Amino acid sequence: MSEVAKSVYCAEEASVILEVADDRGKSGSRPAGETTGAGRETVATRKKIPLRFSTIIGSSPKLMATFNTVSKLADTDSTVLVLGESGSGKELFARAIHHHSPRRNGNFVAVNCGAIPEELLESELFGHEKGSFTGAIRTRVGKFEMAHEGTIFLDEIGDMSPTLQVKLLRILQQQEFERVGGNQVIKTDVRVLAATNQNLERAIREKKFREDLYYRLNVIPLKIPPLRERKDDVPALTDAFIKKFNRTRNRAVTGVSAAAISSMTAYDWPGNVRELENVCERMVVIKGEGRIEAEDLPPHVLDPGAWSDAPSPDMLLVGALEEEAEAAAPSGRVTEISDAGINLKEVVEEYEMTLILGALEKCDWVKNKAATLLGLNRTTLVEKLKKRGITR
Repeated sequence: MSEVAKSVYCAEEASVILEVADDRGKSGSRPAGETTGAGRETVATRKKIPLRFSTIIGSSPKLMATFNTVSKLADTDSTVLVLGESGSGKELFARAIHHHSPRRNGNFVAVNCGAIPEELLESELFGHEKGSFTGAIRTRVGKFEMAHEGTIFLDEIGDMSPTLQVKLLRILQQQEFERVGGNQVIKTDVRVLAATNQNLERAIREKKFREDLYYRLNVIPLKIPPLRERKDDVPALTDAFIKKFNRTRNRAVTGVSAAAISSMTAYDWPGNVRELENVCERMVVIKGEGRIEAEDLPPHVLDPGAWSDAPSPDMLLVGALEEEAEAAAPSGRVTEISDAGINLKEVVEEYEMTLILGALEKCDWVKNKAATLLGLNRTTLVEKLKKRGITR
């Protein structure tokens, strides 16, 4: 498939290979007729680049169109703005862009701008000099220096403060910066990829995001389709996650019934691939062995309308959150433990995250307000979100 990226899923290795045409015959191309580890024959004009850090699984038309766009970025150094909902895989595609680029031998450095307190983010990005502030006991190299001759990925760019937006604009324009507390101009050669699930045009109108920075970042927009727009990929993703959690959780689930897959494909997955992965982990852990049937699915997947505002029974807690859990549960329902048992720690963490996400939605994802509602420090809330890989 010339000039079109292809996704090849290797079930046992849980790896994905994106292939792009390389008609210039750059170094590293495989000789004609050589066989890959998957037993496929390649040609001299095609370069195989593995994604070593993540997996992208699927072959739906919208996903293939996204891969096609990635392939067209292979020999460029343009700034890319990756757009998509939380959990849709923005960082995975940013890594794909890096591994297809001439900078593939350089570092790929990812920074979650929304998970780092504003007062620390500047030092994280640009580094600091010894003694520049209390606790700066040594000079620290920032992420932009670490990404020299490579790629830096700035996730949740919409959460960056106006002050840092100005400094980022300078780097995009002049490829130079100073460390915190320093006055030496440091030159850098770095490609910037940014991502957000926010509407930056609205943020510009609300004076929360600089218009000039937006146009600097939005050279090439890459829209990642949500899972509800590529439901053909749900079976392959489910199969991959079951294999993964069989291995990592020491379980022996053999597969998923047609009825269960039908219900999973019909569900809209508002949390995207991340939600599907979490549901698969829960089913594998609780089922333990055998085939997953429709009745093993969480109730909100089986009947989204009836459970849209309520946690599923296996997410309810005992102990400190028991009263709150009972109040949230439908009338007459109680927590049950199957013969296979449960992992209490995972159930507690799952329900905790349900409360956190509910608070964030109530506060329109303003973390300070959500932390106040939950009785947490903002940094504690941010760390919990970072641990679960939840971004917005």
